[in-house]
Amino acid sequence: MQVTIYDIAKMAGVSASTVSRVVNNKSTVNAKTRARILKLLAEHNYVPNESARELVKQSSRLIGVLISDIRTTHHTNGIYFIEKELSANGYTCLIHNTGRDENNWVAYFQSLSQRKIEALILVGSIYQTDLVREAISLYLPSIPVVISNGYMNGENIYGILSDEQGGVTECVSLLAAKGRKHPAFLMNQVTPSNEKKKLGFEEGMARFFPEMPVHTSICGNEIDTIAAETRTLLQRHPEIDSLIYSEDLLAVVGLRTLADLGRRVPEDMMVIGINNSNYAKLSIPTLTSLDNMLYDVSITAARNVLSLLSGQRVSRKMLICTEIVERQSTRKESE
Repeated sequence: MQVTIYDIAKMAGVSASTVSRVVNNKSTVNAKTRARILKLLAEHNYVPNESARELVKQSSRLIGVLISDIRTTHHTNGIYFIEKELSANGYTCLIHNTGRDENNWVAYFQSLSQRKIEALILVGSIYQTDLVREAISLYLPSIPVVISNGYMNGENIYGILSDEQGGVTECVSLLAAKGRKHPAFLMNQVTPSNEKKKLGFEEGMARFFPEMPVHTSICGNEIDTIAAETRTLLQRHPEIDSLIYSEDLLAVVGLRTLADLGRRVPEDMMVIGINNSNYAKLSIPTLTSLDNMLYDVSITAARNVLSLLSGQRVSRKMLICTEIVERQSTRKESE
């Protein structure tokens, strides 16, 4: 029976994609590994399956897109920009709603590999896990994989990041300039993106409020839990005079909770959200928000895929600067 590249890969202790690169005379394999693989290929009289190779060369014009929760407006807005850019360039997107349980994600990677997608875009930092890295290596080792607002190491993985960490530090700086003394930070769940935001808050506290305690909290995604955690935080620490929420929607719930408590915004409490979404523009009062440049991140993800598919070089990791859009929740009438 003729051996396959998977048989050779197992014998050589490398991935099938590494064997494939040697067979196709690519220059990205180190000399020692290349020599070992070539020796095994010769010993086992390996002959490439030309019909299969020609089938692989055919262009499917399909791009996979994974999102963990399609109800998340910020991410679906990003997918809108991604799909429009790829569609304008002749590609079709296969969009899958994977859910948040990473144990169910592997099936999606396997399914996309069977559909012969040419590239994959992962929307959100939630996919920065070892399991995802392993699934990419197993099922999609030779196509470009781009993470929108995320990054992890991988031979075929690229990332575009919004500088939310630095942006949140600037939010703390703004509150300090406004005379606030006791900011707090609330996030809905633990994700790599939220951890960066939290780290930015902690850095801001260390820089602008070095003597003050650092108050952070996890409030969940439901309206009731967000409101309850906001109340609890203010009851335990009545000195808190400003709140930064990890998303605008959370901050809008915070504004409603503060109104129910009789706390005036911005006089008694200043509030900042993140995303610069329509929630920030429509809330009462309007919400100061950190613009994490969703359009720029999404379009860059799509354009990086297009560049990689055309053989161009793309930076493994890109960082896009954020900016604060100030509105009524931090601006007094006298300003």
